[in-house]
Amino acid sequence: MQRYIIEREIPGAGALGEEDIANISKVSNGVLDAMHSEGAAIEWVESYAAGDKIYCIYDASSEEAIREHAARGGFPANSVVPISGVLNPGKGR
Repeated sequence: MQRYIIEREIPGAGALGEEDIANISKVSNGVLDAMHSEGAAIEWVESYAAGDKIYCIYDASSEEAIREHAARGGFPANSVVPISGVLNPGKGR
């Protein structure tokens, strides 16, 4: 599977409360469960809320699987980009 970063434009995303985040997560996990039962290869790794966006990291067999997950869940996938490398402080030492 390929790792992707997804940018979701959601006004006020950085100010979402715990209950809002829990509800979004529940919807997302429900869609993932349904897609898994249909044989789709897609996994949610983690997400970050900042400003008016949510940035998500997913492992998936294709960009189409990510876009289908977004469509079924009713949330945007404004940008879906395959991750080609990882940078961190330990890599340069």
